[in-house]
Amino acid sequence: MLTDLRRCVREDGGIRALPLVASSPGQDPYRVLGIAPTASAAEIKAAYRALVKQHHPDAGGDDHTILALNAAWEVLGDPQRRAEYDRRHAGCSTAATATAAVGRAARSASAQAARGDAQLLAWLQQVYAPIDRLLGQVINPFPAQLKALSADPYDDSLMLAFCNFLEQSQARLEKVQSLYGSMAAPPSAQGFSLSVYHCLSQVQDALAELERYTMGYVDSYLRDGREMLREAKRRRSLLQEERRRLEI
Repeated sequence: MLTDLRRCVREDGGIRALPLVASSPGQDPYRVLGIAPTASAAEIKAAYRALVKQHHPDAGGDDHTILALNAAWEVLGDPQRRAEYDRRHAGCSTAATATAAVGRAARSASAQAARGDAQLLAWLQQVYAPIDRLLGQVINPFPAQLKALSADPYDDSLMLAFCNFLEQSQARLEKVQSLYGSMAAPPSAQGFSLSVYHCLSQVQDALAELERYTMGYVDSYLRDGREMLREAKRRRSLLQEERRRLEI
């Protein structure tokens, strides 16, 4: 068989011998024969025969392909040489597998990070941003509302205006609570989300104290409500600074 396969037809119709070459270091005999490294001896032989028949010069093939097939067969057709080849290339195969695994892990981590950024951005836009706006509509107008009431707390019209402000503020806080519960914060924003909740709670407690004041004119309620809103304003500013540091 090998003698026949090492011969090719000359242009004058004669037969010329082709040198039988060893497997080139740059060629993988398994790849040349199109088989897996786990192929059986019978599978190797069948693949070799089929390819030689397909690429034989009599069938329109070329010398170089036949030489490559012969070289691959010389390695894989001999159990001892095949075992030696497998041992020599085991380290390279392991390294290539490890490199591929690292590459897959890196791509997976990158995709996961992208998904995390997308989730964070969605939460910031759909939950935090409207909450911050609504809290600002409660916290920022309060000093002016308090100053107007201070002119004469017992004036019915001034007190009515102040009570209307508190009522509108409560309605805004209800929207804030609904927004906060509408979407869970992603893992990367758990701490930030908790700070938002603390700011919201501070405003809720302040409005409760101010509501008590309007019902009995107890100055301590007014003082406590004012200080709570000041603290809520400070916390809101810290949240805004942290949001800017997220750079998303």
